[in-house]
Amino acid sequence: MIDCHVHLWDPARGFPWIRPGSDHHRAFRIEDLEASTRDAALTGAILVEGSRGDAGETLDLRTWRTIRPDLVAGYVGNLHVHGDDGPRRFRALLAELGDTRPNGMRLGGASWADCPESARALVPELAAAGVVLELNLGSGALRAAAGVAALHPELTVVVDHLGNPPNLRSDPGDWYRDLERAASAPNVVVKISGLLTQQHGVPPERIAELVGHVVDAVGPGRCLVGSDWPVCLPRGSRADSLELSCLGLGRLPGDERRRVLHSNAVRVYGLGLRD
Repeated sequence: MIDCHVHLWDPARGFPWIRPGSDHHRAFRIEDLEASTRDAALTGAILVEGSRGDAGETLDLRTWRTIRPDLVAGYVGNLHVHGDDGPRRFRALLAELGDTRPNGMRLGGASWADCPESARALVPELAAAGVVLELNLGSGALRAAAGVAALHPELTVVVDHLGNPPNLRSDPGDWYRDLERAASAPNVVVKISGLLTQQHGVPPERIAELVGHVVDAVGPGRCLVGSDWPVCLPRGSRADSLELSCLGLGRLPGDERRRVLHSNAVRVYGLGLRD
């Protein structure tokens, strides 16, 4: 299994979203990631930016990918922090990094409209370079992904955390309709992650239904799984989070289940691993 969503951070170096005194307000280093791997049958992970707030985070992610390829199969940088430099500088950065460039770049915010225009202007550069666009939006992520995917059919758009549906104790409402829109765009991929945090208190069978609905809608060839470690830790371990992400996959034939757990990540992120 490839865990498609893990983070490393040190609050002393930024990450203003991490509240002092919270469970997350400590350094999570590569050694902690290694220790968490022992609890799960994993062949690698995608390291995702943690909103440190500066362009240097991209280079740090690259360093971890380079020195610990046994743990980090690929990485996703923060597109926001490169927006002010403009498309030309960003294009030059990708060329300079070459084979060690990011496998994806992420935009996040309350909605697509809240993402800085300067960062959104870099999306065509991702499409031209074959780098994944990853979205973590608090509202309408699946709908936004469908729109961006239609404008850039050569671009792969990965939606984090199933598009952040509401907790199933309430009505997901528009999320189901947005999922259908995303399913109609063949270049949108949905990451099954964040469930341990977002769906806290929901019975496992309901979560299995949610996961199954996503897989049925977009197809097993367009799904990934991730733990969202260490964000998940107040609710459970990395292994616990991955187990929850895999609910609803048991009914898939073995080859389709392997696609969701491994092969799709190799293809989507262009990883140097055997498929």
